[in-house]
Amino acid sequence: MNLPPTVTPRAFERLNEIGAAGQGQALRVAVEGGGCSGFQYEIKLDAPDADDLILEGNGEKVVVDQVSLPFLANAVIDFTEELIGARFVIENPNASSSCGCGTSFSM
Repeated sequence: MNLPPTVTPRAFERLNEIGAAGQGQALRVAVEGGGCSGFQYEIKLDAPDADDLILEGNGEKVVVDQVSLPFLANAVIDFTEELIGARFVIENPNASSSCGCGTSFSM
């Protein structure tokens, strides 16, 4: 069964620290063709569109456009801090492989 993506509390907390909602922005997670594995994630702050799926928590929003939604079914959107840096990450069970950068994948 395909469920919409979920967002971890840690990701919503980071958006709250950034102050995205106060700027009228949400975290947009999209899938585009390209990257070294065939598809790549685009993650940016953006204003929600009328037809976006809106995931809300901690006063913040994460939005996914309708075209990207099937690629992100059952995925988890998280925020991680590592020695190499801090970033939003996507754990996508639909990806058959991904590259080392974490932003490119194949299905």
